[in-house]
Amino acid sequence: MNTTDSAVRMTHLTTGLVASCQNERSQHKNRERAMSMLRSKLYEYELEKQRAVTNNIEDSKLDFDFGSQIRSYVLQPYRMIKDHRTKMEVGDVDKVLDGDLDPFMGAYLRMRRGEKN
Repeated sequence: MNTTDSAVRMTHLTTGLVASCQNERSQHKNRERAMSMLRSKLYEYELEKQRAVTNNIEDSKLDFDFGSQIRSYVLQPYRMIKDHRTKMEVGDVDKVLDGDLDPFMGAYLRMRRGEKN
């Protein structure tokens, strides 16, 4: 009986992922099936890389606990807003509540650059 070797093994060189197929009698069909298996493995590999990046970002976020706020707004008995990251305090509460956050943004950017207030 004459037999032919029709098994196919494909390796993605950059990732080292391997897909092999020997189900069909035709080497061309085995090659197509191995290629589709390799594509799906590469897709899963890329999804896993994206999940790892997303998990790193999620792990770096702070919890929503009491005392972890960025700013405190005190309206009674005195009026003051304090940014806890930059230690900046503003006494004009109405101006800040109307949307003037420029002093806080400037202080935060100076803090990120390492400058003193």
